[in-house]
Amino acid sequence: MTVLKENIHFVTGKLAEHSLRQVLKSLAPRVGFDYTVGVLNITVAALMTTPWIARKLEVPAGTTRIIVPGNASGPLEALAAVTALPVQRGPEDLRRLDEFFGQQSRDLSNYGAFDIEILAEINHAPRLSREAILHEAKSLAADGADCIDLGCDPGSIWGGVGDAVKMLLDAGLRVSIDSFEPREVSAAVRAGASLVLSVNSTNVAAAADWGCEVVAVPDVPAAMAGLFDTIQRLDQEGVRFRIDPVLEPIGFGFAESLGRYLDVRQRFPAAEMMMGIGNLSELTDVDSAGVNLMLIGFCQEVGIRSVLTTQVIHWAQSSVRECSLARSLTHHAVTHRTLPKHVEPRLITLRSGKPQVHGDESLKALSHAIRDPNLRVFAERGAIHLVGAGLHLESRDPFDLFEALQAARPAEISVSHAFYLGYEISKAVTALVLGKDYRQDQPLDWGHLTQPEIGHGPSHRLAAVAKAIASQKTAQATPSP
Repeated sequence: MTVLKENIHFVTGKLAEHSLRQVLKSLAPRVGFDYTVGVLNITVAALMTTPWIARKLEVPAGTTRIIVPGNASGPLEALAAVTALPVQRGPEDLRRLDEFFGQQSRDLSNYGAFDIEILAEINHAPRLSREAILHEAKSLAADGADCIDLGCDPGSIWGGVGDAVKMLLDAGLRVSIDSFEPREVSAAVRAGASLVLSVNSTNVAAAADWGCEVVAVPDVPAAMAGLFDTIQRLDQEGVRFRIDPVLEPIGFGFAESLGRYLDVRQRFPAAEMMMGIGNLSELTDVDSAGVNLMLIGFCQEVGIRSVLTTQVIHWAQSSVRECSLARSLTHHAVTHRTLPKHVEPRLITLRSGKPQVHGDESLKALSHAIRDPNLRVFAERGAIHLVGAGLHLESRDPFDLFEALQAARPAEISVSHAFYLGYEISKAVTALVLGKDYRQDQPLDWGHLTQPEIGHGPSHRLAAVAKAIASQKTAQATPSP
């Protein structure tokens, strides 16, 4: 049976035409599709709207699918009146078309499922006000925590533990209590705490009276001392439990502690297990996202269905959100037997945004095509590039670049435009230092930490471009004398 090759019609604006054709020339043979390019009468593709595209669209015969610019605003349904073909938004940056087509071949329709529970600990809860506890608990839950763990202070009994538990339950949150003190635990479970961290030989005698699930831990983790006796007693008394062999920090038995989790899983193949991953993320000088992902990947493969984390130290203050993203990614990888790659970009923060390169030929063509007075900023190949009508300046040093710009266009740089360029060039320098992708008028991609650009209304450049295009359209619509 002959399989017909897909024929995709790409819609773009005048400035992006050259770059788009260069990308498609290389991409189409690799992916296996034919293509046509429709260049509409607008300079900047970002200013298109789907109703405007519908009025201008001409679809070549044989087209099987239409892709419009990713930043074209408006509903795609606006195109249904002029074509019955499927219409998609492409990536906002056409240089990401290779990634876009790589994603299309993968079934991500059910992505986001998970089976690992996140317990988020509020450290030293007895030292906090009720308001502070509630505020932090709600924040942790919003980031993905399934259960709020109230961490108590050893050597004392928190008289307000019951009130704190009830307050969180009234807010719709699940609560666990982290204490070895039986009287403190009893007050918490009477108020509604559903899990106790932790139980060993020192307090196992009281566990049967609590009427809730507990976490069994060894008396001495390195030797697993007391753990199996504690498990046996809990089992005999009908107490539900999870097993946590205790993760140790690097330099204090980290590798051996991972081995203990494997040993426990082999001994108790059906038992619920938990891992306190904060022992690594909080106690290691490294950004926490990678640490959390690796440990949750380990848990996913071993069948450890709950993790306890904290986010106290400054480099781990987004741990709950990272764990929430990581559990979906690892679940997808394990259940679909596929690599956890090109699936969850939000976990890549420092190096987010693969740098895309236009090249000198495209930038030169762009400088010849530009008709408006605005400057485009690019960061690639170790330099910052300023491109305008008949202008292409480049330098690694932003000060040298601005001096060259002043020399080339001394009368065209207003105070507000200089401020804008300084802001954009600062982002471009950051992108070069970190190997990130820079896109003018867009925030740098920091994964799940990305924030929208702060400002009022359209950006300086796009507002000016819109004004120039409006003037161009008015001139085109005015009849010649």
